[in-house]
Amino acid sequence: TEFAAFAEKQDEFKKRNVQLIGLSIDSVYSHIAWIREIEKYFGFKVQFPVIADLDMNVAHLYGMIHPGSGKTATVRTVFVIDDKGTVRAILYYPASNGRNIEEILRLVDALQYTDSHGVATPANWKVGEKVIVPSPSTVEDAEKRMKEDYEKIDWFLAFKKYENKK
Repeated sequence: TEFAAFAEKQDEFKKRNVQLIGLSIDSVYSHIAWIREIEKYFGFKVQFPVIADLDMNVAHLYGMIHPGSGKTATVRTVFVIDDKGTVRAILYYPASNGRNIEEILRLVDALQYTDSHGVATPANWKVGEKVIVPSPSTVEDAEKRMKEDYEKIDWFLAFKKYENKK
């Protein structure tokens, strides 16, 4: 169901300038059949590449083989890699639990926003909600912060409004 869910949301990823790439330890022929089944049963066309990792080389390199689940049991893993090739986030899911695509989109939104605005996001943050101003590194910065127009909890924690510009 996850490939279908990613296919359903692939335009949302594209809007965020995100390139989806799937990986499976099955063959190309298996992928072709799988992609056809997704289109047939779910109504979504998979428009992103799917890597056939039959020798499990990529899965081993990225730590996607679960040590306690046999030699071919991959861990459902999401890697968020930025345009510089830096791994920014890794999400691991057990085989029994599907990934939450909305949460992955939220994570991408948070990473892109914090990168472009020099802020942090609080727990459960969603686009449009207030963000955290970085902690001051000097006493002078802390004193200056107390005078600025932020929602202040204390010198070390302050929030500001979401700005919808990049």
